[in-house]
Amino acid sequence: MSKYYEIVASKKEVFLKELVDLLKYPSISADPNYKNYVLDCADFVKNQMMLAGLDAVEIIPTKGFPIVYGEKIIDASLPTALIYGHYDVQPADPIDLWHSPPFEPVIKDGKIFARGAADDKGQFYMHLKALEILIADRKLSCNVKVIIEGEEEVGSTHLEQFALDYKEKLNCDFIVISDTSMISNENPSITTGLRGLCYMEVEVTGPNRDLHSGVYGGAVANPINTLCKMISQLQDDNGTIQIPGFYEKVEEVSQKERQAMAQAPFDIEAYKKHLNIDDVFGENEYNVLERVSIRPTLDVNGIWGGYIGEGAKTVLPSKAFAKISMRLVPHQDFHEIEKLFEDYFMSIAPKNVKVKVTPHHGGEPAVTPTDSFAYKVAEKAIVETYGKTPIPLRSGGSIPIVSMFKRVLGVDTVLLGFGLDSDAIHSPNEHYHLWNYYKGIETLCCMYSNMSL
Repeated sequence: MSKYYEIVASKKEVFLKELVDLLKYPSISADPNYKNYVLDCADFVKNQMMLAGLDAVEIIPTKGFPIVYGEKIIDASLPTALIYGHYDVQPADPIDLWHSPPFEPVIKDGKIFARGAADDKGQFYMHLKALEILIADRKLSCNVKVIIEGEEEVGSTHLEQFALDYKEKLNCDFIVISDTSMISNENPSITTGLRGLCYMEVEVTGPNRDLHSGVYGGAVANPINTLCKMISQLQDDNGTIQIPGFYEKVEEVSQKERQAMAQAPFDIEAYKKHLNIDDVFGENEYNVLERVSIRPTLDVNGIWGGYIGEGAKTVLPSKAFAKISMRLVPHQDFHEIEKLFEDYFMSIAPKNVKVKVTPHHGGEPAVTPTDSFAYKVAEKAIVETYGKTPIPLRSGGSIPIVSMFKRVLGVDTVLLGFGLDSDAIHSPNEHYHLWNYYKGIETLCCMYSNMSL
């Protein structure tokens, strides 16, 4: 229990109400129908930055959705932290699997259920509340700059240009991002590595229109059947990706690091029970935690075509589509992987269909240092609030901007997330534990008030 525990406890009701208000905005950046809601959410974030006591707060336009900026510069001789978060959220589909409306936050069993609760509204808002406490009590021991963007869920399309255009404005000593998770509340951790991402869409076209499957079936190739056969050739039964050259630059993690990773507690039976699966899947040479962190993957994220309405319609479809993502590990370049994927996918296409491959967004993998000043301050803050030294652990997720910030701004990032893997981010019934929300605020208070070790 830290010196900020009681302060945060005294403000719980207000902090929760504000989070509920933030989560009500359906700020879905991927869907143009929600544009105005995204912009309204940016206005809300701006107002909350001002409420926290930040200066020079403004909404900065980009060619897409705007970035909200604020700062508190108290002494040029002190270190400067750049805090990053995003106010946009994933689409809520499938809506029918939600137990409550995704943008009408519900408090249940010590959790707040809503789209964006853990990814990333609940997490970035912890920083604003911690800064509010410290600025009011004059306990802030570093300069802070805050950017909250509105396009993370669509690949942060315009963030790099923003960073280039405002490089001097964003000058800092380190970056802090809370958009990751911990092992558990009993075993806190700090993320030290992220996988990259390569996201593709494929289109398979057969005849020039949908056909009657009785009249044409057996003589004309069915694009859905063909697409499924092509997808089946992307991996073998062991999960090994079959694209030539795909593994050429994959980092081989040392046995020493693999042994260190193995210190993280993991109960495979509990894992399977939580997911309601009978067995796990993946490369036999690697355990589950390694499969989801230090190994690249390939997954079909969506597949569609033909008739999917009620009842039956015996159609032989003209087109079939799929969205496919690949998680990448250090040394893999997503542009190179795009080309390898396209070349291979086109090569396995039969002559009776036409194939189109479209790359969407991607990002580079990143590994962050554990011996930096900022990491040590974060580590000390967790010890103060959790009573344990956090375990350094690589994550399977992707935050492409980490490598971009390193390249453009020349500084490293501390990935200080407070979510849990069970938070159902990107899924129906996303939620964030209130204990983690308040503990995150407390921990960030400790971090930003103690920038001298």
